[in-house]
Amino acid sequence: MSAHALYVTAAYGITALGLAGLIGWILLDQRARKRELAELEAAGVRRRSDKAGTAKP
Repeated sequence: MSAHALYVTAAYGITALGLAGLIGWILLDQRARKRELAELEAAGVRRRSDKAGTAKP
């Protein structure tokens, strides 16, 4: 394998690992945010976008 092919293969490999890490981080963070929202809603805190049961002045 030539030096150039090794360089390109390594670059693609590092990029793939970086993207996989970012995707994993995003999925873990999403799970944590959903858990926090569920805890807040269970405590009675509602979203501002939730218009059910509220009337505009």
